[in-house]
Amino acid sequence: MNATTDRRSFLKALGGGLTLGLTNPFAAGDSGAAKASRHPNVVFVFADQWRAQATGYMGDPNAKTPHLDRLAGDSVNFVNAVSTCPVCTPYRASLITGQYADRHGAFLNDVCLSDTAVSIAQAYRHGGYQTAYIGKWHLDGHGRSAYIPQERRQGFEYWKVLECTHNYNKSYYFDDSPEKKLWPGYDAACQTQDACAYIRRHTGPHPFALFLSWGPPHNPYQTAPARHRALFDPATLVLPDNVPKEKEAEARRDLAGYYAHCHALDESIGQLLKTLDETGLSRNTLFVFTSDHGDMLYSQGEIRKQKPFDESIRVPFLMRCPGAAPGSGRTITAPIGTPDIMPTLLGLCGLTPPDSAQGADWSKVVRGMAPPPAEEALIACYTPFGEWTRARGGREFRGIRTERYTYVRTLDSPWLLYDNEKDPSQKHNRIDDPAYAERALELDERLKARLKSVGDRFLKGEEYIQQWGYTVDQSGTVPYTA
Repeated sequence: MNATTDRRSFLKALGGGLTLGLTNPFAAGDSGAAKASRHPNVVFVFADQWRAQATGYMGDPNAKTPHLDRLAGDSVNFVNAVSTCPVCTPYRASLITGQYADRHGAFLNDVCLSDTAVSIAQAYRHGGYQTAYIGKWHLDGHGRSAYIPQERRQGFEYWKVLECTHNYNKSYYFDDSPEKKLWPGYDAACQTQDACAYIRRHTGPHPFALFLSWGPPHNPYQTAPARHRALFDPATLVLPDNVPKEKEAEARRDLAGYYAHCHALDESIGQLLKTLDETGLSRNTLFVFTSDHGDMLYSQGEIRKQKPFDESIRVPFLMRCPGAAPGSGRTITAPIGTPDIMPTLLGLCGLTPPDSAQGADWSKVVRGMAPPPAEEALIACYTPFGEWTRARGGREFRGIRTERYTYVRTLDSPWLLYDNEKDPSQKHNRIDDPAYAERALELDERLKARLKSVGDRFLKGEEYIQQWGYTVDQSGTVPYTA
């Protein structure tokens, strides 16, 4: 079955009101009626540009994230979760479709995700779920402030969304009306309040899948509410040891604001968890916290994302399963990639991933019933653009992140090899080190096998742009209307 046929069959079933029989993977031994009534809800919360390192539970001495730290104690913690194509639109398209960016075509920001694949919302609705999306979308490609009609919402029902903004204190959204509305304050806090209200309205028998997408801690960094900014003094921050001396002042300035945004979002995490507790839904809700990609913040002397370094590709990924006891958290060190999220969520909810999804279902790994389906996650840049133009060193790359190594090659030759166990700050590229020559050959073969398995031909960026019919400017960026 091809992707288009697969999607049509799902939509036909939705149109006919078909609901799949549900099984509750977290309630073994219950009667069928009890299983259906307590089928797990999903609350999937993701930030924009929050790197894995920037939390207390991951050991950052600057971060103040008490709610996330407590959540980590009760959760499955994917410590090597990877943003496969670490930039906004490609990540979100892979989250929604379970596909790699060369398959879904949204390998650039500000393009419109096609409707050929079965989306995660369509899959949940096919399984009897109600669906909701609140916050940043960045998948429509018709202007960052434009209204998104229902037929371009990929199956989500409840809808309070703007395509993209980083003005967090004057942030707008659309619901089912084309009239633009204003969030009355710091948008992530307002969006969280709306998500909490949604949860309180949905305590009945029908399960829901709620996606909450925050804009912070993406730059601009100095715009968190003042009470959060007051907690972080640039002069007292402990900088990573891979920030060059000449970049320290800029790093301190930006990191102080970055941590302030993270603290504000951590407070919102606490509100969501409190709401689930107060409504009695915690015991039957799969709660996920993650991010679309990281932020270099002057590590390696670099800024932002798209790059294959850990600060760019590694993201926080906590998954608290229904009924998790306090302190029952555990760690998974095998890298999981973005396309794996959709099939894993569906698998944890007793639903079969659609044939159009390319990612692997890790649900049995999460339940402790199987080993990881892969020992590496693919990382990729299909074409450099925006803040990482060719003039700024941007280049196409493909690579793999294993538990220990990062291996990356360009179109021309091998580029990077880091031994992350011995060199966690990635200060020493071993690609030309004779002591790592055999390892480099092995990792190159693993990369080739992985690319072949997902049908990635590793073409020049211009070929992908031509294939999908995009128009780009001199920076390789698709023009958008602000």
